[in-house]
Amino acid sequence: MMPFDYLRAGNEAEALQAAADRPGARFIAGGTNLLDLMKLGVERPPHLIDIGGLDMRAVTKAPDGGLRIGALVTNAELAAHPLVRERYPLLSQALLAGASGQLRNKATTAGNLLQRTRCYYFYDPASPCNKREPGTGCAAIGGVNRIMAILGTSAHCIATHPSDMAVAMRALDAQVETRRQDGQVELRTLDELYRLPGETPHIEHTLAMGELITAVVLPPPPKGRQRYRKVRDRASYAFALVSVAATLAVEDGRIAQAAMAFGGVAPMPWRDRAAEALLIDQPPSQALFDRVAEAVTSEAQGHGGNDFKITLLRRTLAACLMDLTGNAQ
Repeated sequence: MMPFDYLRAGNEAEALQAAADRPGARFIAGGTNLLDLMKLGVERPPHLIDIGGLDMRAVTKAPDGGLRIGALVTNAELAAHPLVRERYPLLSQALLAGASGQLRNKATTAGNLLQRTRCYYFYDPASPCNKREPGTGCAAIGGVNRIMAILGTSAHCIATHPSDMAVAMRALDAQVETRRQDGQVELRTLDELYRLPGETPHIEHTLAMGELITAVVLPPPPKGRQRYRKVRDRASYAFALVSVAATLAVEDGRIAQAAMAFGGVAPMPWRDRAAEALLIDQPPSQALFDRVAEAVTSEAQGHGGNDFKITLLRRTLAACLMDLTGNAQ
């Protein structure tokens, strides 16, 4: 591990000022991803600013009926929170499907959103990786790519985003609240937070240097039923090969409201609003869900070892939607 400076911030203003004064500084709370990357030499921040003691651990009901989740609420606390379990079961299911109990006790809401890919080559400093070292190439293209992305990729990177929680958050239309050193507060949707790799896969989000996530804001819960379905190599402590977060409301025999997001298949939690629109005002059926699944994967591209994910995503999505309508088969 490379040497670094460590500062424990006493409050939000102190954390933001410290980041402004120290170029290249990184915020750390649970550290469940960043510390691993530092030990491997993948991340080498010259300064760490510990924000673990800041007052960002509350989950509160918003005036509009939504929910405000502090950035430092742990995954375990969030999954078990009564308001989440009652009003956003999709989110609780996704959190409990991720990592292990020990990691969920440490991992934070903000850190979960910003965790980095688990691509084998990204974690191996001896391998070419445009995300880790721009311009060196992508060893996953033509290499071992079973876990890699089939949507939203580029010729420079086919890595996936690893979060379960973020997939549920995207299906629920979450917004990320941030604060800058000048006092500016901003709300971003997850569409606005994440960036596709394009020619710059090392730039993964739109946060400015020193910009601090302070909370995640959820709108009022969607109508109907919610479900998170995750397909993985083993029953626990494994990242998704494919996951589906979906909400569905059926009124008078027709679908009135729907949202779908996908994990394990793209460089960011993936959402296809055009495919969602195909569901609206239609009577639920296996044939409809199969057509929607085909639409979601119409531009999917396998890379040899992960070709199976295209079929797996279609089947997982159709099964999840059937389950939500009470017609599980």
